[in-house]
Amino acid sequence: MSLGVPTESHTSSGIFPPEEELAIYVKNAHKTFGVTKALNGVSFRANVGEIHAIVGGNGCGKSTLAKVLSGVLPVDSGEVSVFGHSPRSPTEARQLGVAMVFQEVMVADEATITENLFAGADGLWSKTLSTREKVARARVVMRELVDADIDPERLAAGLSLGIKAWITIGRALLFEPKILILDESSASLDFDSTERLFQKMRELRDRGAAVLIVTHRIAELIRVCDRATVMRDGKNVGMLAKSEITEDNLLRLMAGKEGARAAVEKRSFKANGNHIVLKATGLKVWPNSEAMNFDLRKGEIVGVTGLEGHGQDSFVRILAGVTPAAESFPVVQMVGSARQVEIKSLEQAKSSGIEFVSGDRKREGILPNLNIFENLLIPLYPLHKHGGEANVIRWPELQGIFDWEVQRLSIKTGPQANPITSLSGGNQQKVLIGRAFALRPRILVLNDPARGIDVGTKQELYQHLRDFVAEGNSVVYMSSELEEFIGLCSRVIVFRHGSIFDVLVEDDVDPVRILEAMFGQGRAKQNGGANKASAPQETKAIIPGPETFIEAANTARSGDAMKIRYF
Repeated sequence: MSLGVPTESHTSSGIFPPEEELAIYVKNAHKTFGVTKALNGVSFRANVGEIHAIVGGNGCGKSTLAKVLSGVLPVDSGEVSVFGHSPRSPTEARQLGVAMVFQEVMVADEATITENLFAGADGLWSKTLSTREKVARARVVMRELVDADIDPERLAAGLSLGIKAWITIGRALLFEPKILILDESSASLDFDSTERLFQKMRELRDRGAAVLIVTHRIAELIRVCDRATVMRDGKNVGMLAKSEITEDNLLRLMAGKEGARAAVEKRSFKANGNHIVLKATGLKVWPNSEAMNFDLRKGEIVGVTGLEGHGQDSFVRILAGVTPAAESFPVVQMVGSARQVEIKSLEQAKSSGIEFVSGDRKREGILPNLNIFENLLIPLYPLHKHGGEANVIRWPELQGIFDWEVQRLSIKTGPQANPITSLSGGNQQKVLIGRAFALRPRILVLNDPARGIDVGTKQELYQHLRDFVAEGNSVVYMSSELEEFIGLCSRVIVFRHGSIFDVLVEDDVDPVRILEAMFGQGRAKQNGGANKASAPQETKAIIPGPETFIEAANTARSGDAMKIRYF
């Protein structure tokens, strides 16, 4: 393991290795945004024919480095070389063979899938393919990537976040890049989709391309990467070979000290009580899905998961009043009375003490035209005012709340009057989580809330959630990362085909069992023990690929090199 600037790839005279070996070379690069030093002397190199990860905490400069390499941002000083050239714009980078998939899912809802896939492919006066050829190509590409037939002439509006993520990835793959840069691109994908993405990455690598991934998912690094460069505070602090990519090494370098992570007990999390605070009876997510029952108890964290498109996303949005169910409504028990309220809208949910945090921060979270302070606290303005009709806001009170949430969530903000878009994606997500906590809800409904958050901050979030439920509150936590559930949730509900397929309780919250349920295997239970009828063919019609994940989880359980650790 080499710490600091790697030197094995270039000579002391600074001459680059042959182009067929070295794809990217960065030396002492600096980039500032106002008082923020996004890159502070970073040095980096990547070879052709490898999958190379860029790892680090939120705000360490990972995405900025990726944008520099793709020509989106110029450096203030330092050397940047892509195949011996310094791209000064995305067009120049593209001409050198660079394709980048950004952290934010960039899809035009008013355009078709085909139009989104081929955006930027044509010149001003020329077309690469006819419209018919593009539609045919788009159909094949989406079938290969999504593993399902999707009409390429369908508008992107209404597609799931996972499908939109595939469109952005497909746009880059259609370009047949020599260098593919993926910035948290798997964050919106489920396990089956992630495996297909891994296969595409390996195919590109084996054809001689360089694949760079910016990710927080340590399990991904262990499985797919050939090397990893760790960044901290805008600098590279170490490079790890494949055999050295372990959680301990990564977290030690990210934290900057030995023993950065205390050992975490891998024990089940148990609920604190039996009082039901939220329930649903005969609820249908879709008109043709099976009716189901659900209850949430005081003092518990319930996990929700499933393969992409199997209804779990719709389910948590129904619980939070964001979207209506096809049949029935969730019911919340009001505090201090026998009164129960049906949740038919977002307003009803909020007034009943339910807060929702979406992982799709671009579309459903941040207010891009407002600053950091306003994004975190604007829902609290009506609660902190005086003066009758004058509506004078008590700013000192709000400032205290802002300072507290920023401190406890370790949000790297810079000046609070800066636009929310000045923050890294992970820090934007922390602002949304802080906003929910600041409203002091009784029930938190979280839809993939840790998307784009580094592993250290995830641990802090989990502790905040444990503290939250210890005070008598409750959490519904949906995630596509099954390692998030272990030691956090007292129950995990697995969705399949729009309804609950299995419920794993306490000691049964196990990665292998979760994966088996996601792919239609294992026991089929509902609501903690009642047997649920399932067609015999359900365990036979398995989506391709589960064996890979189950094998990985079994390996994790046995403690081999390709282990998964839980935070």
